[in-house]
Amino acid sequence: MTDDAQAENTPQFAIQRIYVKDLSFESPNAPQIFLEEGAPEVQVGLQTEVTALGDETYEVVLTVNVEARLAERTIYLVEVKQAGIFLAREFPEEQLGPLLGIGAPNALLPYVRELISDLTTRGTFAPFILQPVNFEAMYAQRQATDVSSVGPATH
Repeated sequence: MTDDAQAENTPQFAIQRIYVKDLSFESPNAPQIFLEEGAPEVQVGLQTEVTALGDETYEVVLTVNVEARLAERTIYLVEVKQAGIFLAREFPEEQLGPLLGIGAPNALLPYVRELISDLTTRGTFAPFILQPVNFEAMYAQRQATDVSSVGPATH
């Protein structure tokens, strides 16, 4: 086997592009909310989505929703869809899922963390720092849910 042929068959994972796909920041109760005091209750939602683009490239979108509330009033809402285009060449099918469901979102997380912190600061609130995420556990949970929703096999 030539060096070129061997290099072609070697698994390759590479970031082609990282970009903001969608972005929203709202502070619906400003300016009155600035006069209220207390510790906000913050809820965070995370979701990943993978789309095959063809030619061994995939778009992975990490969607993060952050809602801060004080009593019954919304302080701010943030939604960010941080996306990336990833090349995943010569990976066996059983490795491709974890690569795109765990590895790619881990690559996107620092970008979305910085963006959310910047947005909350620009809204004149304390910066919200997104904590580390266990994408491996999220992926395993999603796999278990997908398997259990299929139901038992019939012969």
